[in-house]
Amino acid sequence: MSPRLSLRQAERRGLRLWPVGIVLVLAFTTAILVAASVFYAGWDLLGARELKPERRIDSKTLFDLVKLAFGVVAGSGALVALVVAYRRQRVDEDGALRDATRLHTERFTTAVSQLGEESAAVRLGGVHALAGLADDAPTRELRQTCIDVLCSYLRLPYTPESDLPEDATEARHTYLALREVRHTTIRLIRDHLRLPHDHQHSWQGHKFDFTNVAFDGGDLGGAVFSSGTVHFHGAVFYGSAVNFSGAVFSGATVNFGGAAHLGGADFSGSTVDFSGAVFSGGAVDFLSAVFSGSTVSITGAAFSGGTVLFLHAKFSGGTTRFAGAEFSGGTISFNRAEFSGGAVDFSGATGSAPSGLVPVSGSPLPTGVILPPAWQAIG
Repeated sequence: MSPRLSLRQAERRGLRLWPVGIVLVLAFTTAILVAASVFYAGWDLLGARELKPERRIDSKTLFDLVKLAFGVVAGSGALVALVVAYRRQRVDEDGALRDATRLHTERFTTAVSQLGEESAAVRLGGVHALAGLADDAPTRELRQTCIDVLCSYLRLPYTPESDLPEDATEARHTYLALREVRHTTIRLIRDHLRLPHDHQHSWQGHKFDFTNVAFDGGDLGGAVFSSGTVHFHGAVFYGSAVNFSGAVFSGATVNFGGAAHLGGADFSGSTVDFSGAVFSGGAVDFLSAVFSGSTVSITGAAFSGGTVLFLHAKFSGGTTRFAGAEFSGGTISFNRAEFSGGAVDFSGATGSAPSGLVPVSGSPLPTGVILPPAWQAIG
C-alpha cells in the first residue's frame, strides 16, 4: 500500500471523535457517579444512619451552601474545559500526523523516482533515502511501505555475472554498478535488523519478502529476525558468498512466532554461511530447497526451539556443513530429504538427532551423509 493511498484513507476516515454534547453528558454522568460513590463510601465508613433535619439555618451554613454551589459550577466549567482541551489536543495531533504523512509522501515519491534512474549513483541515493524515510516514518505502516519497496527492488530481474558474455565490457561495468546498489540495499536491511528491538530505527518485526531474489553475494550476518515474516521462497544463490553467520531466527520474544521461508531456494554453486546462526523460535522452512554444487555452512548453529524443516530438500552436490551444530529443542525434520551426492556433514553435532535423518537399524547412511557416532548408534 502506497503512502498516498494510506493518506487518502486517513482523510476519508477523519479523526474519530464523538459529538461534544454526548461527550459532555458522559463526562458529567461519570463525575456524578464517582462523586456519589465517594459520598456513600464515606457515609458507610462513618457509620451514619440518617441526616439531622434543620428547620432553620444560620449564616455560616448558608454561606457554606453558597460556596458549595459555586464549587459545583466551577467544577463543571473545569470539566468542560478539560474535555475541550483534550479534543483540541487530539485534533492538533491528528493534524501533525497528517502533515508528517504528507511530507513523507513527497519524500517517498522523490526517493522511488531515483531508483528508476540509469545512474547507479542516483540509485544509491534513492536506496539511502528510502532507508532514511523508513527510520523517520510517522507510522509503522509507512515504514513497512519503504521496506517493501527496498525488497521489491531486489526482486527486479537481474542477470548475474556468470551469465554475462566474456567480452561484454560495458555490460560487465553495468552489472558491477547494479550489484553495488543491490549489496548496499542488503547491507542497510542487515544494519537495521541488528539494532535492538526497542531501538527507534530497528526494523525487527517487519515483513521482508525476498521471493525469487537473485543473491550473488551480500551480508545478512548478525541480522535478527525476531518476528514478522521473512520469505526467501524461490531465492537463487549464485557463485558469490552470501553471509548469514550469526543471524538469529527467533519468535520467542514476541506475541506471534516469526517465520523465515527458504522453501524452494536454490543454493547452486554458491557459498552461503549460516555459521553460528540461532534458530530459537518460529519456523524456518527449507522445503524443497536445492543444495547443488554449493558450500553451505551451518557450522556451530544452535537449534534450540521452533521448527526447522528440510522436507523434500535435495542435497545433490557440494558441501553442506552442520558440524558442531547444537540440536537442543524444537522440531528439526529431514523427512523425505534426498541425498544423492556431495557431502552433508553433521560430525561433532550435539543433542537429539533430527527426524528423518538417521536410517533405521541395518540400513546404510545416505550418500555423503556424515553423522556423529552417537546418532548412528541410536539408528
